[in-house]
Amino acid sequence: MNKIFVLAAMMLTSFSLMAQNTLVKMSTSEGDIYLKLYNDKAPLTVENFLSYVNEDFYNGTVFHRVISTFMIQGGGFTEDLERKPTKAPIQNEANNGLKNLRGTISMARLPDPHSATAQFFINVQDNAALNFTGEQNTQTWGYAVFGEVVKGMDVVDEIRFKPTAGRMPFRQDVPMQNVVIKSVEVIEQLPQAGATE
Repeated sequence: MNKIFVLAAMMLTSFSLMAQNTLVKMSTSEGDIYLKLYNDKAPLTVENFLSYVNEDFYNGTVFHRVISTFMIQGGGFTEDLERKPTKAPIQNEANNGLKNLRGTISMARLPDPHSATAQFFINVQDNAALNFTGEQNTQTWGYAVFGEVVKGMDVVDEIRFKPTAGRMPFRQDVPMQNVVIKSVEVIEQLPQAGATE
């Protein structure tokens, strides 16, 4: 009987940990961005993102696509704008009820709805056109939101207004001066106001 109780308690604890929102600190050349990930709403996407975080994949990558009225995108290219090899694509979880609102982080992808790998973007305004519309086809699948900025939106806004131009292999929207993601790490809690690290 005690074994069953202990097993049930362990399963409950495990489920509780899965349901918690993971906190992540993204250190960039412009400052720190703190993210709360929606483990409960986008479990596959969060697991995928954290797998890259835990392997230091994002360290030394750049925000390579910046549009001040739309979003900032990164997580796939080095400072020399060379594409990094990734794992297999994941299932699109855009049908999780979350919307592409200002400050949310979503997975970037190709036209195929289930083609997201490592690249992500942070919405700098509400982008309703990117939301899942209730039909699961190529045009209406949308882009999977899996978290939100909880501190550092001023840094996001600093990045969004960086001057951009065409830089190979991109025709446009690349910051003229690299905006580097120095590191991404899971943290236990947000820093207190006024605290220094």
